[in-house]
Amino acid sequence: MRESVGRTQTIRALEPERWNRTLFEALLETAHRRKHAVALEDQDRQPLTYDRLVLASFVLGRKLADVTRANERVAVLLPNANGVAVAIFALFAYDRVPAMLNFTASAVDLDAACRAAEAQTIITSKRFVEAANLSAKLAAFSNGRQVVYLEDVRESVGIGARLKGLWNSRHAERTYAPFRAKPNDVAIVLFTSGTERQPKAVALTHANMLANIEQVQASIDCTDDDVMMNPLPVFHAFGLMAGLFLPIVIGFKGVMYPSPLHYDEIPKLAKEVKATIMIGIDTFAARWAKSSGPDDFRTIRLMVLGAERVKDHTRELWRDRCGIEILEGYGVTEASPVVAVNRPDHNRPGTVGPLLPGIEMKLEAMEGITAGKRLHIRGPNVMAGYYFPSEPNRLRPPPEGWHDTGDLVNVDADGYLTIVSRAKRFAKIAGEMVSLTAVETFISAAWPDHHHAVVSIPDDRKGEALVIITTAHELTRDSILRTARAMGSTELAVPDRILVMDDLPLLGNGKTDYVSLERIAAEKAPPARSRFVIVSAPKEGASASAGM
Repeated sequence: MRESVGRTQTIRALEPERWNRTLFEALLETAHRRKHAVALEDQDRQPLTYDRLVLASFVLGRKLADVTRANERVAVLLPNANGVAVAIFALFAYDRVPAMLNFTASAVDLDAACRAAEAQTIITSKRFVEAANLSAKLAAFSNGRQVVYLEDVRESVGIGARLKGLWNSRHAERTYAPFRAKPNDVAIVLFTSGTERQPKAVALTHANMLANIEQVQASIDCTDDDVMMNPLPVFHAFGLMAGLFLPIVIGFKGVMYPSPLHYDEIPKLAKEVKATIMIGIDTFAARWAKSSGPDDFRTIRLMVLGAERVKDHTRELWRDRCGIEILEGYGVTEASPVVAVNRPDHNRPGTVGPLLPGIEMKLEAMEGITAGKRLHIRGPNVMAGYYFPSEPNRLRPPPEGWHDTGDLVNVDADGYLTIVSRAKRFAKIAGEMVSLTAVETFISAAWPDHHHAVVSIPDDRKGEALVIITTAHELTRDSILRTARAMGSTELAVPDRILVMDDLPLLGNGKTDYVSLERIAAEKAPPARSRFVIVSAPKEGASASAGM
């Protein structure tokens, strides 16, 4: 094990003044200190310094201000590249609110997202739309909305606009002053709950995002010498806050990569840029480790995974192949998103660490469920509220500041959280509550090289029946039953039906697409104690991103 992986750190006190400002002010403050330092790089390896980022934000922002209104929520449909960062800060510079669209979502969900955010303008790129084959989808959901292509804006920028932008950037505080938002104004809109229903819009303030950066920095120390490798899309709350805003605000280089699915390329780029911090989720991280060479992740000192439970198999891969201990965290989009995280010097595998400083929690017992209690949180990072497609003008704040995460947790004597399940991911079988997540967990432990998901369907005899959808063609009910008995699980936790697929559908953030799987199970589930093979996943758009 490399000694550099962990270093002792005392959790410092929070400094509330650090979030009593806007994200654009935070950029200007860092740019004043780190003017010529590289803020961002992307796949093209074109460095973008802090002063160039400020300049580009003013130039593009002025053009976007000509076609939008002050405080308007503007949809952003762009990949992980320098351009998306410029677009976001350009909107901030002139008091516009980016609404980050999940380009992997269906046209129906994208239309619902735009309605929830009340976004009438969509910023995108011709090159991206063509490369990602999004033309038909964009045409379907942009009907009646204004589409602004960055290439067209770039062509319209003449020498006068460039000189004006240069003057604005050199007098940045004066230029920004008339457009300065308040810290508690909505800064950005993300979309959540795509795993269960139509997306709703999460309104996060400048103070929310900056508070979460301060909370993370108080728990996990980052310095100007770090290099953040971010393959998670910025429509994902974790990819946006930790992968983009955190390095820009603190003052170290971020490296944006457009897709977490490029398993062979990501390890090579991490080595090339000498990344020291990397973020991801279990599904992707296991593949990155398998594809890595012996020195690809040599410079990584912090590998932080969230969004889904980290499997023991993934931990072993990173430990054995890369000499790195994974730090597991937990978050929800509504919390900007990080809620809890393990620290390098206090890492308890299997938990998601203690709550970040400044976050309160209360636990609610659930009828019929003995494993875990429902987690509610409150803190400076918790959202301003939701916008819904049916009422886009009405912001619904969390009651008394408390957000119901919908997750069931256990908390040990030292305050470390273990995520048990989603409250909604239970089935009532023969009068007993069975956790679908727990079933997935023991099956994944026994067959770690495959992807598994468990859903429930109505059953006349038992109320509900479990269906496992898996990529393991060799899986049988008898083999699952033997494993359950060996692990001490009840037979009620053994799925009655098995569906086999070559690939399970995923959301754009890498999470399992349970909405599609529930539909597949309802349509394709075989008779009890049987199995059925499906050749491939349906070619459908995923729902919007949910959580960290």
